[in-house]
Amino acid sequence: MEHLLPAAPWLMAAAATVSAAACVAAWRAVPWQGKQSALVMAAAMLLVAVSDGEPATGLILGAVLLVSAMIGTMGVRGTPAAATCCHRALVSLVMAICAFESASTGEAAVSSGHGHGQGLSGLLSVIVVVGVISVVLWTVVAEWFLEPVHHGRTARLLTTEAWAMAAGLAVMCLGF
Repeated sequence: MEHLLPAAPWLMAAAATVSAAACVAAWRAVPWQGKQSALVMAAAMLLVAVSDGEPATGLILGAVLLVSAMIGTMGVRGTPAAATCCHRALVSLVMAICAFESASTGEAAVSSGHGHGQGLSGLLSVIVVVGVISVVLWTVVAEWFLEPVHHGRTARLLTTEAWAMAAGLAVMCLGF
């Protein structure tokens, strides 16, 4: 698999690892659903970085990320952590769609124009781009326009996590 930015898989993995570390460091502020989602995303991106780009790998990673996104929002409705858990789930969902796209075409979702506008492949590419834009906008709005749920060290850790996830998705979108 040829990338527009050769270091993109490693940059994605680094961003997901920073995000997971910040999430785990915020320990009590993040329910187990959120922690598992952050850790699964980091593991998946590390596997993408070291894998050979086989379609089966993309299919398996996409399924794992999809299940992780669903588990990541179980039972958090109405809690202070609901918004950040949904944010993590959206990131995981976009990563899953990207993995499915790469499994279906043998290329990353937004690579060199192949597949754009061609049936399901083109639709998945559009969904990935819309997902990345949505995550970045969500991060900006949450940071600059909403009253923070947490303060001090926990707020800084959760902000680091959110921006690392957004940056990782942007690299994934632009780098492939």
